[in-house]
Amino acid sequence: MRVLVVRCPDWNEDEPFEPVVAAVESHAAGVEILRPGLLALAARGPASYYGGEEPAAERLIDAIAEECEVDCGVGIADTLFAAYLAAHHGHVVPAGQTPDYLGGVDIGALGRPDLVSVLHRLGIHTLGEFAALPAASVVDRFGADARFAQRLAAGEDTRPPVPRTPPPDLTVSVDCDPPLERVDVAAFTARALAVQLHRLLGMHGLACSRLIVSATTGTGVQLSRVWRHEGALSADGVADRVRWQLDGWLTGRKSVLSGITALSLVPDGLLSQTQAQPGLWGNDGSSEARAVRALTRVQGMLGAEGVVTAVPDGGRGQGERVRLVPWGEPREAIRPVDRPWPGALPPPAPALLLNPPEPVSVCDDTGGLVEISGRYRASADPATVRFGNGTEVAITDWAGPWPVSERWWGSGQRRYARIQVVLADDRALLLIVENRQWFIEGGYD
Repeated sequence: MRVLVVRCPDWNEDEPFEPVVAAVESHAAGVEILRPGLLALAARGPASYYGGEEPAAERLIDAIAEECEVDCGVGIADTLFAAYLAAHHGHVVPAGQTPDYLGGVDIGALGRPDLVSVLHRLGIHTLGEFAALPAASVVDRFGADARFAQRLAAGEDTRPPVPRTPPPDLTVSVDCDPPLERVDVAAFTARALAVQLHRLLGMHGLACSRLIVSATTGTGVQLSRVWRHEGALSADGVADRVRWQLDGWLTGRKSVLSGITALSLVPDGLLSQTQAQPGLWGNDGSSEARAVRALTRVQGMLGAEGVVTAVPDGGRGQGERVRLVPWGEPREAIRPVDRPWPGALPPPAPALLLNPPEPVSVCDDTGGLVEISGRYRASADPATVRFGNGTEVAITDWAGPWPVSERWWGSGQRRYARIQVVLADDRALLLIVENRQWFIEGGYD
């Protein structure tokens, strides 16, 4: 799929970008905004209409200059990344020649300073040289993000532009006269506004998973809060969130002592109603819905980062293999979970992880500190664990060490080792040693 990128190099991000988007949409459909000053679209439509890719690029440049008085560059290539680089110089890369075009580009175009610094020290200076490296070695040494960058350098299409369909105006609002000062009165207003929003969405066959609640106080203060939900919000769900938010504002903020004079609801995270159907086989999800309502209300009181859930993730350390995600955010792993991680512990995983780890001393049978050498060999068999309160417990069995050497090529290098021990009091612990200091990282049931 051919991609066209429009880049406004001198754009001030504080200025509204909508006029440029509107100018492009008046000549080509399906625009995706990447960030202020940068947008993309499929090149096929405008190229067919204007008689070729170069005429289409020239027409868009002229349209933006005439309607917005803004200079811009247009690049066209087989991938979004290549088209973005081509837009810096106003190039149209012929179909099928994107890998050759990228081959001679400096590696710094990837926009990853740490990775680029390491590659420079390894003698790799162009995207073509980076793309030629074995993919397995790149993942093993540099991680999943470096492999993604290598795919960009090779001219692989990681994703096509997602067209922006100009949405209908779905905002609902109400002026409050007299101002809302009591929670019970605000609840009735919230219910009526929620029903109005739900009906408006239904008319367009839509539902929303996020809700922006905005209010204006009698003193002119603007308040806004985003509520998220993993599924589609029902009319009751919208009403509850608005009521909870008004309750928090009216009872917890001095700025609204003069009351709320205007209230508006903006749906976000829109999805088709066909994606928001109830469960099959009689499962109405009522118990799950109650749990969701409780978590969402707590999040409304504590803030977006106040309620988190655990998501399995990839990594060598036990703490890296679980990532905490704010409630309502996508529950996706950043690093591959099912790949082999050199240095990772064999199953079973610890039932409890300490944050932060608890410092201890691991001693041999003479009372000396057990050390792990540069070749990851123990100086002696561990015999006892001495805790911070002075208690010393004998070790009846142990296994390891499992060594880890991370980022040996850069300034963030780290070397440590872990052992598993069984104590005389029947506790099983995971111990970690780094820079000659021992810690309890976790425990087993």
